[in-house]
Amino acid sequence: MTDDTPAARAEAVRDRYRSTLGAVPEGVQERLRLAQDFGRLPTEEAIAALRHIVLTDSPLGGRVQQLVHFGQLLALGRAHPARIHARGALHAGAGVADLIGVAETALITAGVPAYALGTEIVAELLADGGAGGGVRPPGA
Repeated sequence: MTDDTPAARAEAVRDRYRSTLGAVPEGVQERLRLAQDFGRLPTEEAIAALRHIVLTDSPLGGRVQQLVHFGQLLALGRAHPARIHARGALHAGAGVADLIGVAETALITAGVPAYALGTEIVAELLADGGAGGGVRPPGA
């Protein structure tokens, strides 16, 4: 028998984020808390299910899908979610060179601000070891 309590259902949503991003973003944690407190968990479950389908059942595969998300978010100037998807791309097997390539593409499609944001995120990942992923420049 499955545990269908709100807490178990919220944990299942968290597990979906962990599988695609390697972690549960703080904003998701907050949304889940509110959803549980106000009986709106089906909304978060639906969002997580759709995200899971798009990110894991895509013909692009998880790595490319995360890189696409990273690039789109750079173009939109959305720093926080771009950081989440940069880490998600690393979690899905992308390398730092892939992230730099996406930032360079964003330079062409969205200008210097998008490129600057991308390189800022890559530099942060290098400084913190990729959030535990051991990210290092070549030859380091």
